[in-house]
Amino acid sequence: MEQKESDPSKSNLQAGPSSADSKLNWYIVKLTLAAGIGGLLFGYDTGVISGALLYIRDDFRDVENSTVLQETIVSMAVAGAIIGAAIGGRVNDRYGRKPAILAADVVFALGAILMATAQGVGMLIAGRILVGLGVGVASMTAPLYIAEASPAKIRGALVTMNVLFITGGQFLSYCINLAFTKVPGTWRWMLGVAGIPAVLQAVLMFFLPESPRWLFRQERQSEAIKVLEKIYPKPEDVQQEVVELEAAVAADAEQRSVSPLRAIGQLLSYKPTRLALTAGVGLQIFQQLVGINTVMYYSPSIVELAGFASHQTALLLSLIVSGLNALGTIVGMMLIDRCGRRRLLLVSLTGVIIALAILTAAFHITSHDSPPINFTVESSYAPLVCSKPAVLSTSHCTQCLQAGCGFCASKGDQNLPGMCLIANQTIGDMCGDTAWFTKGCPSHYGWLALGGLALYIIGFSPGMGPVPWAVNSEIYPLKYRGLCGGIAATANWMANLVITQSFLSLVKGIGTSMTFLFFGCITVVALLFVLLFVPETKGLSFQEVEHMWHERAQGTRHWRHGFRVKNTRDDANADHLGLP
Repeated sequence: MEQKESDPSKSNLQAGPSSADSKLNWYIVKLTLAAGIGGLLFGYDTGVISGALLYIRDDFRDVENSTVLQETIVSMAVAGAIIGAAIGGRVNDRYGRKPAILAADVVFALGAILMATAQGVGMLIAGRILVGLGVGVASMTAPLYIAEASPAKIRGALVTMNVLFITGGQFLSYCINLAFTKVPGTWRWMLGVAGIPAVLQAVLMFFLPESPRWLFRQERQSEAIKVLEKIYPKPEDVQQEVVELEAAVAADAEQRSVSPLRAIGQLLSYKPTRLALTAGVGLQIFQQLVGINTVMYYSPSIVELAGFASHQTALLLSLIVSGLNALGTIVGMMLIDRCGRRRLLLVSLTGVIIALAILTAAFHITSHDSPPINFTVESSYAPLVCSKPAVLSTSHCTQCLQAGCGFCASKGDQNLPGMCLIANQTIGDMCGDTAWFTKGCPSHYGWLALGGLALYIIGFSPGMGPVPWAVNSEIYPLKYRGLCGGIAATANWMANLVITQSFLSLVKGIGTSMTFLFFGCITVVALLFVLLFVPETKGLSFQEVEHMWHERAQGTRHWRHGFRVKNTRDDANADHLGLP
């Protein structure tokens, strides 16, 4: 490299520490906020469909009469995201992080317009697929872009900002659902509004630079150095980054023309990268398998299963759950670079295990606490009474609902005997001032289930929410970073699809209590996985992380024994890796 390229211009860095630091902070904030809007799209799409679907069923009778169509409308965005995440890695490596985000915004906006103007179910599903494609690309590109433009010491917090946008988008979607319930067009507005942040992000990203690491890989060193000068306040920091990037690019030279399949074969045959991919993909899969999207997609249904019949109450309580998720992510953002990724994961998973144990116990208790059925009814209700053999042979509300009927609670106290009636909304309306239960039975212990649900979010959101994305943005070598990030994001979306498509079936097949026990067992396995396969990466540069995997592959170091990696940025300090 020529001297003027390897010796960054000092004109912007000599104004003194305070101005440099101020410039650094605001520049990184701009990059993070603009890229983080991709997380907002991710979160909004996750939450908005639960409310929109209620009104889509009113407009399209074939959707109302087909649970398969309802599941398809929800899951097609996830299926699109799987494809988007799968191709996103290659798009990132070939065309850059910035073009990938811009392309995702365009596709997402087109999908939002298509959904808002849909004249039939097919058009609506096509829009959902497009939105999913955009979300899939953005879900792996945004944290990658932020990580590559962040100093190592604050990288975790900045990547977590993207997860804060995800949880904030989920909270926003519940607010939008409530805001548009009385507006003509309801679901069209709910789904169409999502196009606005996509357009906003495209405009902002147009004025922001490409990732300096990708620029170096494309031999555009002078452009990369200009970006690095704005990120790092000190000339020596810029010089250090240039040296490390030159080394990474030199090692990467033979990778440029390799096909995707051959690249996958190479990274799997190379033990350090294979170990990194195991940790990254495992974290992404377990993030979903511990059951988070059963809460985010189905929280109104879980609230109703806990014995709260009112739809409005279920939506409001779900809004509280979503708010706790956003607040927990802020806590994680504050702790991730202070406590470290590994410790945060272990504490988070421990909290999730406790919460799932409470949920298991709560739903077991409520299933035995359901009120009895009142077989003595007024003559006007007699033709409406559910006469299925499963109901006639029992005396509890739980069997009434499991038989596909509804429970009309007793006036004054819903925990007293009530009537088991044929289940449809018209008959439910005849209950008048009394509650109409179709999902879960009234119980004295419904509050315990709500407490477990809240504790689950409080445990999950600071650790298992943001850390898998942060870890995946920093553990791969430059030449495989886009490809590995795409593989990990694809694994996340595939696990997401499995969980969202199976939760209600599990509840129906083995019961709510056993379903949460099943997720609890998976969470125990996730805890063991973190202990065995996930190292600490707090404060390490990308090159130091690569060195760490080399030592692990050679068997010279082990997580549980801990080890130190020399920090080339500060010889006076070393970063401890291993058990906290």
